Amino acid sequence: MSANIIVSTQDRVTTVAIAREEKKNAITFAMYTAMAEAIEEYGQTDRARALVITGSGDMFTAGNDLQDFMAGGIPASAEENPIVRFLNAIRDCPKPLIAAVNGPAIGVGLTMLLHCDLVYSAQSATYSAPFVQLGLVPEAGSSMLLPASVGMAVANDVLLAGRILDATEALDHGLVARVFSDGEMMTKVQEIARQVAASAPVALRQSKALIRSQRDEVAGHMADEIKIFAQQLQSPDFAESVAAKLQKRTPNYG
Repeated sequence: MSANIIVSTQDRVTTVAIAREEKKNAITFAMYTAMAEAIEEYGQTDRARALVITGSGDMFTAGNDLQDFMAGGIPASAEENPIVRFLNAIRDCPKPLIAAVNGPAIGVGLTMLLHCDLVYSAQSATYSAPFVQLGLVPEAGSSMLLPASVGMAVANDVLLAGRILDATEALDHGLVARVFSDGEMMTKVQEIARQVAASAPVALRQSKALIRSQRDEVAGHMADEIKIFAQQLQSPDFAESVAAKLQKRTPNYG
């Protein structure tokens, strides 16, 4: 278990908090493993009946920790890579997943939301997926799920042009269900989570299964994305994007 992932359970609600504020809650391999373990345990037991994912401080997550990312890469097998294990865990979880987006959600911070059943936003939260700007491609099924969620035009604006959505835009386009003030967001989401946890558990599972009936199609699409993503990790464009970020300059893709 990673010290940067805080897991707590109360009133049959498990809360998983990404807690690495000094690095803008950037996620390491160890953190992915801890989150995957928490979600898998939640899905397989009756200890909790709702799970909330959130960030600590004023950031949801800045996405992947680049140093961990470059060192480990992304093998296609979930058994070999904590990132894939986490993505599979949120895709396959049979019970409700709730996201409480308390601040900027970047990269996987946005794409993981597409696998959550209920997504709530703080007013200060923003949403972006700068994969192309890093020389990469979308992941977590986002090239399929984001157009289905917000429409093709907005999805292309986000995935190809690097558009950053604010909370109001995310609400207008259907990426989030409700927007709360920063100060009341967690209280409101925990209230909703307790309501969900008090619902009939079998009906919840069955309803989620019906809503997520295209899971197999999503899984196949995610596998295709991962293969291309892994190839791009070895590309000159990705190497240049990382070098430019570290050197605080504009990348030159030739």
